[in-house]
Parts: sequence; structure tokens; C-alpha cells
Amino acid sequence: MSRKSCLALLLIIGIAIALIIPPAFAASTNPCPLEMAMIPGGKFMMGSDNSTYIEELSAQEVTVSSFCIDKHEVSNSQFAEFVKATGYVTVAERPLSKEQFPDLPDEQRLPGSLVFQIAKPGAKYLSWWHWQIGANWQHPFGLESALTHQENYPVVHIAYEDALAYAQWAGKSLPTEAQWEYAARGGLDNATYAWGDQYSEKKANTWQGIFPFFNTKSDGYVGIAPVGSFPSNGYGLYDMTGNVWEWTADWFQPGHNHKSHSVNPTGPTASFDPNKPSETVLHVIKGGSYLCAPNYCSRFRPAARESQAPDTGTTHIGFRLVKNLTIDIDKDEE
Repeated sequence: MSRKSCLALLLIIGIAIALIIPPAFAASTNPCPLEMAMIPGGKFMMGSDNSTYIEELSAQEVTVSSFCIDKHEVSNSQFAEFVKATGYVTVAERPLSKEQFPDLPDEQRLPGSLVFQIAKPGAKYLSWWHWQIGANWQHPFGLESALTHQENYPVVHIAYEDALAYAQWAGKSLPTEAQWEYAARGGLDNATYAWGDQYSEKKANTWQGIFPFFNTKSDGYVGIAPVGSFPSNGYGLYDMTGNVWEWTADWFQPGHNHKSHSVNPTGPTASFDPNKPSETVLHVIKGGSYLCAPNYCSRFRPAARESQAPDTGTTHIGFRLVKNLTIDIDKDEE
């Protein structure tokens, strides 16, 4: 067969395949970028009625449309690409403003962030958090620390504003709390953990031992782990619980009653946390972190949630992004 005949035959085969496979199906089979996973739309029970935390009380059935989500938390190398391309300066790298902190002397308004330090016996509650001058995403524990060999670790010391700036540059967005929790469950609706109902120190980067005094390192890590170090959930997502907390787009309020029977809920229009009554601007963070222990907080669960001021980053808060789809695949219609 001549070369011309072969090309003609290939053209005929290509046309036949195009006629057999509908364009909409071809487009919807792999609509996400390679670094993201496709989450098929569906319904789930958001929150938990089995928790000791009243802020997790469940919503009746919530519906989420199909979307793409990052397979792992945004890493230091990814954030470095963004900074190199845009020259962006994070909140932790900027001095505290005189308008926001008028009573602070200049030396106390130097750039910095909150850093965790293992506590000594008898330490006061939350005394393990320290304001560290010079701490930021490039220097996680202060100016003398660096990101040597940590390119694949999740970026931290990220304020809400920083995550939004990265999302805009990447052409993505922060997940709603409903999207985040639905994806974290990995198809296991009503399960306690992202992998089932039995806690396992080998399934996520959490704290082993007595927090905040000593960590036995049973899971192999005392601090943050590289992204993808632990098994993925049913949707192929890594570190949806443990490792670092992750920002969501929602304002924080206790419970989920306002989301019941909703489709793609975006949360309340204002924030309130009875545990932090003086703070009026709070976003939801999800997933817990390497500092969560069975004896303290236990928030390494899809239903777990916490409030966080948007202008504050720490050594255990990062983020991942979503990309919403115009083509929706609902589980009930498959």
C-alpha cells in the first residue's frame, strides 16, 4: 500500500471514530489539567452529628456539581513559580500596618508570622504559638531557616489574600467548603475519616504522642511531610486530612443548617465564631494538620472545620485550588 493510500485510510478511520464517539462525551472524559482530579457531581451529607464539636453539626443533603481539584496541596516550588512570574509579596513578608496596629512601635511591626514550638510541661494554653519576626513561606521558622530540599513540601504562612492572588494567577479558585468536604470524603459518605471509620496513623500526617509536648514520629514525620507522602483517598487526592490546614472560600459560622438541600452552597454572607466573639472576619479552614492528635482537636477528618482570620498565616496553613466545570456529570444521571 502506498503512503498516499495509508494516509487516506487513516483519515477515513479518524472520521469514523469521530462519528461514533459524541463530542460531549470525548470532552467530558478528561476535562481537568493533569495535576488535578475530576470530582463527579453528586449529593452528600455535609458535616457530622457524631462529633463533639457543635460547629460540625450536619446539613441535610447537599448537592455539588462536578469540578476539578488539585491532587495535592500547593507546593513551595509551585508558589515560587508564581512569585517569580509576578513579584508577589505575601502578607507575612509585609510590615504590620500603622492603620491596623496604631499602638505598636515600629520594631514590633516588622514582618513575621506565627510559628509552632513544642511546649514544655505546664505550659499555658496556646503558649506553643510564637510570633516570629522574619517567618514567611521562604523562611518557615524565621530568617535563619530556609526551604533547602523542601521544594515538594506544601507552602505555608499563607494568608487568605495570598491564596486568592495565586488562584487568580493560576486561573483557578479556592474551593467552597462543600466542594472541599465532598472531595475529601473520596466517595465514602458518612465515613469518619477520608479512608473509613478507623483512625490510622499511617493514613495521614498527624501528631502521635501527647500534644503539644512530644511526638513519637510513628508516621515518619514530626513536622510537615512532602505532598503525596501518604495514601490518596478514593478520588486520588492526597493529604486532604492532616499535613496542613487548607483555606476555603466560605465565611465561618457554626453548623450547616443554612446549606441544607442546597445546590453548590457558597456558605453564609457573614462570619461568626462564638469561641472568637471579638473577631468578625473569619474564613473556614479544613482538614486539620500535622499538629492534630487524637488527644487534641482530632480534626483530621473531612467534616472537621475551624475558623481563621484571613490576614493570618501560620506554620500549618496552606491551600489547594479548584477549577469549576461547565460540563456536569451528576452521579444520579450516570
